[in-house]
Amino acid sequence: SATLDITYPASWGREGVEAKLASLCAEAVDAIKGGNNILIISDRGVSPTQVAIPALLALSAIHQHLVREGLRTTAGLVVETGTAREVHHFAVLAGYGAEAVHPYLAMETLQALHKELPGDLSADKAIYNYIKAVGKGLSKIMSKMGVSTYMSYCGAQLFEAIGINTETVNKYFTGTPSRVQGIGIFEIAEEALRMHKAAFGNDPVLATMLDAGGEYAWRARGEEHMWTPDAIAKLQHSTRANNWNTYKEYAQIINDQTKRQMTLRGLFEFKIDPAKAISIDEVEPASEIVKRFATGAMSLGSISTEAHATLAVAMNRIGGKSNTGEGGEDAARYRNELKGIPIKKGESLKSVIGAKEVEVDMPLEAGDSLRSKIKQVASGRFGVTAEYLHSADQIQIKMAQGAKPGEGGQLPGGKVSDYIGKLRHSVPGVGLISPPPHHDIYSIEDLAQLIHDLKNVAPHSDISVKLVS
Repeated sequence: SATLDITYPASWGREGVEAKLASLCAEAVDAIKGGNNILIISDRGVSPTQVAIPALLALSAIHQHLVREGLRTTAGLVVETGTAREVHHFAVLAGYGAEAVHPYLAMETLQALHKELPGDLSADKAIYNYIKAVGKGLSKIMSKMGVSTYMSYCGAQLFEAIGINTETVNKYFTGTPSRVQGIGIFEIAEEALRMHKAAFGNDPVLATMLDAGGEYAWRARGEEHMWTPDAIAKLQHSTRANNWNTYKEYAQIINDQTKRQMTLRGLFEFKIDPAKAISIDEVEPASEIVKRFATGAMSLGSISTEAHATLAVAMNRIGGKSNTGEGGEDAARYRNELKGIPIKKGESLKSVIGAKEVEVDMPLEAGDSLRSKIKQVASGRFGVTAEYLHSADQIQIKMAQGAKPGEGGQLPGGKVSDYIGKLRHSVPGVGLISPPPHHDIYSIEDLAQLIHDLKNVAPHSDISVKLVS
């Protein structure tokens, strides 16, 4: 094996990165021609005077160069880096050619912290758990992309770049889509130099402690987040007090965040020409457009009774459709409506569903409806009865999990209360799993048969099929 040091003198500045990458590519070719079949791409050489090229950039540059030289299959690439910590980091390194990754800093951190972690963990056990978790995470990512083995995923580049310009992508990440452009190789080097300076600089605050971080949760002086404490407070106050003005303040905070390079849509502006304005009377009114709106499928149990019912009431008020999800729906929410008995003024969620089933009551208006117009049928068939299907304007056959493709649905036993168990016709306290494939459907004939069966139960209902995009 041969080790390729991906650090270079910080005194070279940002211009040094291209020269170092060219040197690394040449070293890789020489090492392979010299008989080495394993190349270790390492940033262990970082020091007060040596700055590291980002491991992904160095790896991809070497990988692409070896592909162009026809030498890639003659050697394996191992990345030894302190920057790989999360599953996504390992996935990206694998996707750009790393047959193996050694996250030495993550392991050293676990060795230093294992005594502070809950449970009686040895350093070896903590590292074992970490490696196992990363492996499971990679398996999940690969399965979502339809890839069965690590070697098939290695070098597959199943990623899209956001914020990197075409010139840099074409040279170092060849074949990767990058539709919105962004920074180039020198800006990447500048960021590496800034991080190096923060680590080895003379800042008295950072000399004894790390910076605030804040990647996972909002921190003062940390990473920027869309959801700030101020935004969350405004949202909560506006909904609890039903205050439109407070909601507008919340919306303004979020809109301001998008313009601070927090979202792609924040980079766009509408081109408006007042001279080409169309009369509002010539277009479809908002009150008609919202009738085509439908909520996502969120099952009762995964969200609370109150949240599930609120979605139904809100969508029915605007003429849209709410979706039950795969957990069924309390017949008390639609039975009277189907009999022609409307909700009257003064009624509430507790009076309709039952005081035991609702923790926080919600007043209802005359003519409100708690019925979800879209009823879902999944492989678990939780809560599916003839009455349930007959109450639907639309029946949705759930062929796959939308939020977690390849995983299926799962409701932990702790969430299966007596009420949820009754609605799903299952045993309270026992976890419920809806497999990722729909076991009624293994062919187009099976799908046609299921549609036929559902149509016989509810001839008035439309049938839709939910697939993973």
